Amino acid sequence: MGAPVIAAAALNTRTGRKILIGAILVVLLGTGFLLTPLIAIPFAVSGASATANQPVSDTELPAVSGEWGYPLAGDYAKGRGFGYHPVEGCSYCKSDHRGYDMDQPCGATVFAAGPGRVTVAGAYFDYGNAVVIDHGGGVVTIYGHMQWESLRVGVGDEVSAGTPLGAEGSTGRSSGCHLHFEVRDSGVRIDPEPFMANLGLRLK
Repeated sequence: MGAPVIAAAALNTRTGRKILIGAILVVLLGTGFLLTPLIAIPFAVSGASATANQPVSDTELPAVSGEWGYPLAGDYAKGRGFGYHPVEGCSYCKSDHRGYDMDQPCGATVFAAGPGRVTVAGAYFDYGNAVVIDHGGGVVTIYGHMQWESLRVGVGDEVSAGTPLGAEGSTGRSSGCHLHFEVRDSGVRIDPEPFMANLGLRLK
């Protein structure tokens, strides 16, 4: 009896049909496993390239005027200004405030206000985690109370206006997230408002 006759005879029995259906399913499943990578690879490649071509939104940069700019990008709330500004409920906060406080949400990026060289990057007295920049000519700016482990510059780095320094926080003698922005001229703390205004950068 030939093979076609045997196969035809097997299809007439229930067991034969089950065996044939099982064999077909095994063949189909095996083919599916073999073809899946060939079908998936083009989709994966096209998906990866589509993601790579998507624009990445940059962090908003601060406004600049010449070589100087604001230490925060966008709007901010003014905290304590320069001079006598006691803080209610904060026994360790000095009443004689020698800087300018700028408030944005915790974690907001703090930027260098002008070109210079980083002389301090880390723990710095009451300023907590801070960056100090020497701009030359006796002018120094300080960026205080930044979050620990957020600094993006180190001592000796050359920076310019808009260089990210770290993230706004509440380290050191601070009663909440804010940036303490301080300006010194020949070692003397000066009011940042007129200093920045003279550069075309009016603070609130």
